[in-house]
Amino acid sequence: MFGKLGFWSLAAALLCSLFVMFSAQVVQAKTAKVLGARLGVYPDKTRFVIDLDSDVDFTYFLLPDPFRIIIDMPEIDWSAPPGKVTSGGGIISGLRYGLFKPGTFRVVLDVGQPALISKIFTLPASGGKPNRLVIDVAPTSRDAFMAASRESMAAYSARQRNDTSATEKSADVAVETGKAGGNKPLIAIDAGHGGVDPGTIGVGGVYEKDVTLAAARELAKVLTDSGRYRALLTRDKDVFLKLRQRTKIARKNHADLFLSLHADSISNSRHRGASVYTLSENASDKEASALASKENKADVIAGVDLSEENSLVQSILIDLAQRETMNLSSNFATGMVRELTNDVKLQQRTHRFAGFAVLKAPDIPSALFEMGYLSNPADAKLLQSPAHRKKMAQAILRALDDYFKTHKF
Repeated sequence: MFGKLGFWSLAAALLCSLFVMFSAQVVQAKTAKVLGARLGVYPDKTRFVIDLDSDVDFTYFLLPDPFRIIIDMPEIDWSAPPGKVTSGGGIISGLRYGLFKPGTFRVVLDVGQPALISKIFTLPASGGKPNRLVIDVAPTSRDAFMAASRESMAAYSARQRNDTSATEKSADVAVETGKAGGNKPLIAIDAGHGGVDPGTIGVGGVYEKDVTLAAARELAKVLTDSGRYRALLTRDKDVFLKLRQRTKIARKNHADLFLSLHADSISNSRHRGASVYTLSENASDKEASALASKENKADVIAGVDLSEENSLVQSILIDLAQRETMNLSSNFATGMVRELTNDVKLQQRTHRFAGFAVLKAPDIPSALFEMGYLSNPADAKLLQSPAHRKKMAQAILRALDDYFKTHKF
């Protein structure tokens, strides 16, 4: 039917068409990038606009007490400074955003009163303006908000049930470093907060989630470079993890010790210093109790109340925690305080006890390291210093060496 020349011409044309189609798909599949964000306050509404370099899909739902509007999008790159949007304006009292799980980026709008989305739409790039996602928020009654919340949450739950890949996407975000070997203890390093949960926002706008991730990466490097340990990062990027998921990652990978890294804030900007926490049913002081309560509610900040335990179950978990594990945790914390003394400014009551959810693995010795206060200028500056993070990591390495000389894994 075709001559040789005609056949090859047709084949070339088909290949060219396939290449064009594939290229178009690749372009469409690229990650959208946020170019900026802004608020506009009007008498009857507050408008929130996100500028993007390409169009995005979105879904949203509402949550009460406190009132929040949650907007989910495919994974996007939001590296542009948020400007003044995070402090809010008009009906919107604040903004949080970040990777909720692999494949899903979440924006949380805090609203100071019951409010509904009166309009939400996208605008294509035109007239020198980029693609835009526009959200108009208008005040409403509590009853109307609650009705809309129930309806939107039902739709959200249905989408989650239908998304068969949701669990697979978020099932394994941990990263192990160091050469495998049965004679090397595995240390789980948990960078606190992440993704849509920024943690404390300290002096100069530094985010706790960024400080903890930088410290976790440095600690993992110091441990693996020593040749004596393997390190397991519960997260190696800016992604949200449920509190229970962090300990599950450690247990799934048979970690020999779990260390969670945090940096707190307090109203008194002069207060500074690091401390180490281990598990106790009763906090060692009011400050420790308040801090544990705040951290244990971190799952709620991501939009949906993801806490998996009520107070009764939490009490049972504490009662079931092996006494030996708690003693081992305390022994490691004591050694860690001793090694940190010469390199880090410590609080007077350095080893404290609290009911942090991330310390409740019954079979893994665990500690939580509050590296300092981001509300204090001196601590905030130090925690952003690579040299200081390395000092802390080297002190922890010495503490681990002492611990594993005494306690075989």
